[in-house]
Amino acid sequence: MAEIKTIIGNGVVNQLPEVVKNFGAKKVFVLADVNTDKAAGGLVCDILDKAEIVYSKYVMQNEKPTPDEHTVGSVMMHFDSKCDLIVAVGSGVINDVTKILANISGLPYVIVATAPSMDGYASATSSMERDGLKVSLPSKCADVIIGDVDIMKNAPDHLLSAGLGDMLAKYVSICEWRIANIITGEFYSEPIAQMVREALKRCVDNSAGLMKRDDEAVKAVFEGLIICGQAMALAGVSRPASGVEHYFSHVWDMRALEFGTKAELHGTQCAVGTLLASKLYEQIKKMTPDREKAMKYAADFDHDKWAADLKKFLGKGADAMIALEGKEKKYDIAKHAERFDVIEARWNDILKVIEEELPSSAELEACLVEIKAPTNVEALGVDPATLPETFRATKDIRDKYVLSRLAWDLGVLDELVVG
Repeated sequence: MAEIKTIIGNGVVNQLPEVVKNFGAKKVFVLADVNTDKAAGGLVCDILDKAEIVYSKYVMQNEKPTPDEHTVGSVMMHFDSKCDLIVAVGSGVINDVTKILANISGLPYVIVATAPSMDGYASATSSMERDGLKVSLPSKCADVIIGDVDIMKNAPDHLLSAGLGDMLAKYVSICEWRIANIITGEFYSEPIAQMVREALKRCVDNSAGLMKRDDEAVKAVFEGLIICGQAMALAGVSRPASGVEHYFSHVWDMRALEFGTKAELHGTQCAVGTLLASKLYEQIKKMTPDREKAMKYAADFDHDKWAADLKKFLGKGADAMIALEGKEKKYDIAKHAERFDVIEARWNDILKVIEEELPSSAELEACLVEIKAPTNVEALGVDPATLPETFRATKDIRDKYVLSRLAWDLGVLDELVVG
């Protein structure tokens, strides 16, 4: 993993000229959007001006830029090829798009964070929308991450709560990573998982101060998000930070793309997805594997109906998911039987993991209320009637063993109450 320098604290944005000089840069390309430019873009340019550092600046004029082909193309067309260092000012979309620019251009990249709102700052992938499907594209980690607490603590409430929401998702991601290791033998690293657990604990321990814009609370969330990005890089997969709760969010994003339904911030959606997952796992804990039931469910699975339902629910974004199954063959009867043998034999181990890793849904809901985050899908603008189909679709987003796949293997996917 490439070394990432993180500079976190009060007033640390003033170290930017030193960072630029350390790269030996002669001209800086500054990228922001209209909101992040107001939050810190002007300050960044003032600092560069005082240090007599030459720069070219592009401010995306869309109030809510979308991480898609159009946005990437626009940034590419406005990029000043005479620049030899990229400085982005922002968080989610700005960071994802700039990581792609840095990867293509081969230039060093510095991000000045404007909000502790998501865990992609230290990730070498970009969460994008391509051809109507949410995808994680290989990109480039920032070489330097500047997290000035004085800037970040002034972020809007919804961005602060989204950051902690993204952190709460790690309860589920670590739980499912361990379960996948038991059932499928997938690689699992306890030291990496513990990194994430410790960062999550610091966030939750300081959560009461987050909406009061307490320095330590903001710093804990930002550092936690950075650590989770590093954990994904160390693991080589998104497992340490992403599970079924993220796939709820991905499905909502895909439906927004296809049908114009509402989509909220990634971390906000993941927080609600985490609460939903917690309630579903509470139902799973009360069950006992039933071989006859599971085998019949798998045998009765209608692949053509599944594909048709997926297309109807997600539109063109379903095509890639259907193609993935062609390679993955998770619905193969023999493979299902092998997984069920393990599930049945190690059911107590699986229940122990759930008990060890997940707080109760009541505890999670209390935390979300504390940070003024939504606690139900209605608050996200999602129709509750779509939740069963949303849950079913989560098993097909990626080649990853998550709760919905466990439910399918148990033959209870259609029985669980989602919501």
